[in-house]
Amino acid sequence: MLARRHAQDDGHHGIDLAPMLDFVLNLLIFFIIITSFVKQAGVKVDKEQAETAEAKVSGNILIAIKPNGEVWMDRKKVNMPEVRALVERMHAERPEDTVVILADRMSESGVMAQVMDQVRAGGVQSVSVATKGEGG
Repeated sequence: MLARRHAQDDGHHGIDLAPMLDFVLNLLIFFIIITSFVKQAGVKVDKEQAETAEAKVSGNILIAIKPNGEVWMDRKKVNMPEVRALVERMHAERPEDTVVILADRMSESGVMAQVMDQVRAGGVQSVSVATKGEGG
């Protein structure tokens, strides 16, 4: 009996990972881009009822005011001078953004007025107040 010698096989027998890595990289980029568009105030507030509320699609910068007067932006509690700085930074990144104030029905109107002043001082002139109602 003659022993057969096997020639060294140069064929590729593994799984090509390049397409999978491309796909995973594309998913990663997609989720990074999507999360940059989603901004949240960080707290839940009980909004006031309004019969004449209008629905607006815009409003990328959300500022929440709790009943005790705490102001929240981007899931962080901020004090009044920080509101202006954060709005300026966000407005510089995306100048077309507008601000929506989510004021709790039990919060003081003076705090909301101060927040609106800080927002306008930060360069954003389009400020809305979120309500419950027909449109909002």
